Amino acid sequence: MTLLTHFNSSGEAHMVDVGHKAVTQRIAVTEGYIEMQPQTLHLIINNQHKKGDVLAIARIAGIMASKKTADLIPLCHPLPLTQVELNFSAEPGKNRIRCQTTVKTNGQTGVEIEALNATQIALLTIYDMCKAVDRGMIIQSVQLLEKSGGKSGHWLRQ
Repeated sequence: MTLLTHFNSSGEAHMVDVGHKAVTQRIAVTEGYIEMQPQTLHLIINNQHKKGDVLAIARIAGIMASKKTADLIPLCHPLPLTQVELNFSAEPGKNRIRCQTTVKTNGQTGVEIEALNATQIALLTIYDMCKAVDRGMIIQSVQLLEKSGGKSGHWLRQ
């Protein structure tokens, strides 16, 4: 098992020095879901919500969140992101929307946290925009699906 890298030999929290790492293309893919009442899903997928295009706003929120990750997670490195893409798909049979996020950079550390943050905030934005009609929505199963780049190479959820 790998040791926790955000603690030094004295057990104090610190920002990991990545200066010696090679610059490689780093990619992370995440997903998450928001479950809701069928009527709420209908409003969203038919663009009938009085607040406007819920998924367009959630996409912008997710992109903005990915760029602000280092401001929110104390020991996260600020990274120059080269691409952030959020895709939403409705799953009417399960009364939910899936958000899949891909984040890329050319850098010395990975973008998993940026992708997870984007997914979470996009789903939270859907909740915020729709809470007046459905307070029982559930955000669930936010997870890393795949990452590549760096010394640890490629990882894929089985």
